[in-house]
Amino acid sequence: MKYKIIDYEVIGEGIPVLIIHGWGISKLTMKAAFEPVFSKLEGYKRYYIDLPGMGKSESNNINNSDDILRLLHSFANDIIKGKFIIIGQSYGGLLTRGFVNHYPELILKIVLLCPCIIPGVRQGRVEPLTVQEQDTELLAKLTEEQRNSFTMMNIMLTKDVWIRYERDIMPALAEADWEYLNNTLEGAFSFDPDKFTSPCNIPILIITAKQDTEVGYKDQFDLMKIYPNSTYCVVDKAGHNLQIEQPEIFENIITSWLSTH
Repeated sequence: MKYKIIDYEVIGEGIPVLIIHGWGISKLTMKAAFEPVFSKLEGYKRYYIDLPGMGKSESNNINNSDDILRLLHSFANDIIKGKFIIIGQSYGGLLTRGFVNHYPELILKIVLLCPCIIPGVRQGRVEPLTVQEQDTELLAKLTEEQRNSFTMMNIMLTKDVWIRYERDIMPALAEADWEYLNNTLEGAFSFDPDKFTSPCNIPILIITAKQDTEVGYKDQFDLMKIYPNSTYCVVDKAGHNLQIEQPEIFENIITSWLSTH
């Protein structure tokens, strides 16, 4: 379906959940990550969106994260029409915090997956690339393009992870308008999304990865000062694509938290 320039898909019925992906990927990646979670839970209506210039969404007249925030607010008012759970991955985690900062009255719960804290490439206390497991036979069979893509930020270089990466992430990367992302879209907000006049008491789950080369896991810990009603998890043997490197742990954390909060 289409709303203005946003392409979106709705699955299920019940409590609305808006799911926002990271930089350069799409709702394809988020559906692969979160549908196994919601298949175990009843009563959730999932709104998967493509951000501007990613997936099947257009990019016209969207120049920065403030523009995207206004677009997301319009989407929430016109399509969701009520309070909802908001989920953000990576850059989507930055957008999520901006949304909560401006429109907390619309939010029931917050889930952040490997959220970007400081806009820009590998800003803050990020981790060096440290491969944990490697299937050398598999890597030898990949094309140079596949191998370069797979090894850029993944730290579990196994066959199972490759299957998920090739299926859930590479097609999304191929769809993105990289000219627009690299040269037009400004990821930073004009305001500090983590500055509140008082602590934000909305329940929040923060999931990070111990070997995350893109956003790290240390800066995210400080979010618990801003969100007192918070749960923080750091997953070992996982990089920025935590959901494909440790899917069972990821799914169990989300399922358990949503069931108890």
